[in-house]
Amino acid sequence: MTPKTLTVLGSTGSIGCNTLDVVGRFPDRYRVHALAAHSNDALLAEQIERFQPRVAVLYDPEAAQRLRERGVASRTTVLSGMEGLLEAAAAPEVQHVVAGIVGAVGLRPAYAAVDAGKELSVANKEVMVLAGELMTARARETGSALLPMDSEHNAVFQCINGSAHEQVRRIVLTASGGPFRDLAPEAFHSISKAQALAHPNWRMGPKITIDSATMMNKGLEVIEARWLFDLLPEQIDVLIHRQSIVHALVEFVDGSVIAQMGLPDMRTPIACCLAHPQRLPLELPRLDLAKVGRLDFAEVSEGRYPCFFLALEALRQGGGMPAALNGANEEVVQAYLNDAFPFTQIAAILEGVMNRLTARRESVDAPTFLRRIATVEDAVAADAYGRQLAAAELAQTRTPSC
Repeated sequence: MTPKTLTVLGSTGSIGCNTLDVVGRFPDRYRVHALAAHSNDALLAEQIERFQPRVAVLYDPEAAQRLRERGVASRTTVLSGMEGLLEAAAAPEVQHVVAGIVGAVGLRPAYAAVDAGKELSVANKEVMVLAGELMTARARETGSALLPMDSEHNAVFQCINGSAHEQVRRIVLTASGGPFRDLAPEAFHSISKAQALAHPNWRMGPKITIDSATMMNKGLEVIEARWLFDLLPEQIDVLIHRQSIVHALVEFVDGSVIAQMGLPDMRTPIACCLAHPQRLPLELPRLDLAKVGRLDFAEVSEGRYPCFFLALEALRQGGGMPAALNGANEEVVQAYLNDAFPFTQIAAILEGVMNRLTARRESVDAPTFLRRIATVEDAVAADAYGRQLAAAELAQTRTPSC
């Protein structure tokens, strides 16, 4: 068997580390050509030592220089910046690219992989939120395969299993509800950052953990699903499912509903993408439904999760609105993580951004990128515009620090 050659974008993050855990279990099946990260040169050096890639990229030039000084350059070429990410994503030797870079910075290298006709495992939802229509159109042109690696989208992918598009009536994504699913709304004002970062079911990075607490992540996942599966917004539902055992359900036109279940472990959807259309014999804890005992489902409350509904509104308006809201959310969450304001202000600030975006989009001189994403540059511009409006909202925030 000839090993499949991989580039892992975001190798030091949660997705990247789990991807390399899977890859390391099957050394005869996979060979790592390139590893890319933001600035964690220490962990990247350890990964280089184990997987011996030909290329390593650190987006931060100073971190890249530190990596060179560690002495890895003799066996691995060290690159930096966006140029390095693009080279790693589109390298002719690479067959499969894992898009695991958190945030909008992952868009350009993901698009470069699709442009070059690679298999692309989409683990960074921002790629499809910023430019879903553009990504899917280019994938059709180049023959690139877009494989959903996010757990819920991968579950939909498994449930559909090649069924014709017209046979799908709707899909249902599930959400854990985050750490505050049972907290009384009147107690939200006292939420600490430590509480917001304590996810009950999943281990993730700080940004996505906060997005899970606000359920902005699930709103972004609805946008992502709209493009990955070519569905209308009204064909995508979300339910709170606290056990995180059922990751998604697909209802077909004949009334049949198929669910994908499993313990909350990202290595399962990662392996599904890496081996597609085959499956890898992973030695992981197995699901014991008798031990689980019960599976609960509930609707999403707008009063508890206003950020989720802001994302749905951005999808309804279309064009560059999802990209702009995503950029704004990244800025606001980072400000929150820097102790700029209480947890409840996240939704309030983002609502202010959405009001500004809606007014601007409806004006006669609105930027074209708010109405349509025609290029990667449009997506980047919409993201930047959202960040600009978020900065304006943040400047007006005058609340005590957490």
